[in-house]
Amino acid sequence: MSENVLKERSELDARYKWDLSSMFADDAAWETAFTALDADIDTVAAFAGKLHDADTLKAYLDAQTALQRKLECLYCYASQRHDEDTRAEDAQSMYARISSKYVKLVTALSFFQPELLGLPQEQLDALVNAPAVADYKFMLQDLLRSKPHTLSQSEEKLLASFGEVMQAPSEAYKSLDDADLVFEPAKNAAGEDVEVTGSGFVPLQMNNDRVLRENAFRSFYKGYRQHINTFAATYAGAVKAAVAEASARHYESSRAMSMAGENVPAEVYDNLIATVRKHMPAMHRYVRLRKKMLGVEQLHFYDVYAPLVRDLDKSYSYETAQEMVLKAVAPLGEDYAETVRKAFAERWIDVYPNRGKRGGAYSGGCYDSKPYILLNYSGTLDSVSTLAHEMGHTMHSWRSRQTQPAQYADYTLFVAEVASTVNENLLIEQLLQNENDPQTRLYLLNQYLENFKGTVYRQTMFAEFEREAHAMVERGEALNAAALNSLYKRLVTDYFGEDMVIDDEIQYEWARIPHFYRPFYVYKYATGYSTAVALSEGILKEGAPAVKRYKEFLSMGGSAYPLDELRHAGVDLATPAPVDAALEKFERILDDAEATLAKL
Repeated sequence: MSENVLKERSELDARYKWDLSSMFADDAAWETAFTALDADIDTVAAFAGKLHDADTLKAYLDAQTALQRKLECLYCYASQRHDEDTRAEDAQSMYARISSKYVKLVTALSFFQPELLGLPQEQLDALVNAPAVADYKFMLQDLLRSKPHTLSQSEEKLLASFGEVMQAPSEAYKSLDDADLVFEPAKNAAGEDVEVTGSGFVPLQMNNDRVLRENAFRSFYKGYRQHINTFAATYAGAVKAAVAEASARHYESSRAMSMAGENVPAEVYDNLIATVRKHMPAMHRYVRLRKKMLGVEQLHFYDVYAPLVRDLDKSYSYETAQEMVLKAVAPLGEDYAETVRKAFAERWIDVYPNRGKRGGAYSGGCYDSKPYILLNYSGTLDSVSTLAHEMGHTMHSWRSRQTQPAQYADYTLFVAEVASTVNENLLIEQLLQNENDPQTRLYLLNQYLENFKGTVYRQTMFAEFEREAHAMVERGEALNAAALNSLYKRLVTDYFGEDMVIDDEIQYEWARIPHFYRPFYVYKYATGYSTAVALSEGILKEGAPAVKRYKEFLSMGGSAYPLDELRHAGVDLATPAPVDAALEKFERILDDAEATLAKL
């Protein structure tokens, strides 16, 4: 849906807009709850200095959990109202105020960890094992792991008060990237000017007009090149903030600090990169297939999103997309499908784009609300896949929140992309199952290959970039534009191979990746996708036992460490085996694509 036909939100049918009343009836109700929050924060903060016995500790943990539930609900409502129309000043105000209140809460409660961990070990062990706090035992045991990295109470409070300051590089990046960065128009093959924007760049790169793709590519990265020193400064600031905190907390590196929260060893990260590099020839083979299918003498980076099957132009109504998702998840059982139908019927989903609406898609909500989904549905197969993806997140949240108490309902980021990708894979496997038309089959196979390329290979490349960028700062090396450009260009050359022209502009691509401002997050996409491949294969081939294990995994929330949760589901990421198996699957799909192409 192009910008000039976007409707105002008020013009959309209510059936296609989410119903946020499970959080608050309206903005006025939100304001009332927001006003009461300060008193609740003061009540919980008053426990400072009193956490010496099990009953008091339980009272604090109960009060803290209740307060965090209230804050989460306030935050989610304000955030989702803001995302409905980012131009709306009332929603902007709500979102800004609750964000500041979150910092106040973190600062007010910063006494808890150092106070508790500062107790004598014998007293601390007795508290953790006391029957009164049995509902919080795993959380408290997990907390003990951080004792060597917990500062004094005054130091923790000081560090917490710098929360917004530490986020300043990320906020500066967002302002530059979202608001201030502008691009020159790009000419298409007919000589007409086409607008280039951040949100519109990838759709332009998917256009069949190669002239437009190239000109949009040049324009887009010219914009980044003109501000590359500023982007380098914001990213260097974010890395230095992470490195400084890690040093203050006595971690060996910023990566160790980032991974410690989920109790994931560095070997998982390093094994991922090593295993993907072992399978690099398969990626280079896919590059050659893309070059052959496009029929170009040279494959450039403005060709990497170009459609390979030009004659396939299917559109799916939202109602058809719902049916497709339900058919795809049928192997997961009627109880799973029934909840999906509930999501469709009860307006858990904000479906269509409107003027001012946030782009992209996500699954949100809080412990006490529906697990909402934001979409910008456009009728493409990619939109159908996005619906399946976000429904996977939502089902993970729903089952966790239905099964676990509030303190264990949130699953970790390490497993966050597993359920979403299982759904995506079930959808594409279902579509491929009975598809014999070579043109359509090749289209689907390429979608599958693109998922691997974008989520395993590309995110691992990002992970390698991050690992080296942070290490450079820790070694005292300059993290300037020249160093970042050189590092990124070297990695791109390795990952895409000699059949790809390494356009000069691609060295600036690192500057447009917002996930780099959330240190050591991107690798989880690759491990999550690899896990999802193993799980979806098991669901389709093994059936009921695999489905049972998978549903139990979806219900575990954060009640165990993520590697243990995945082992329960049947996947052990402590070894390279799952990534190896996933990329062997990639090679089989590549075989199928090459064989299907030969039939055309």
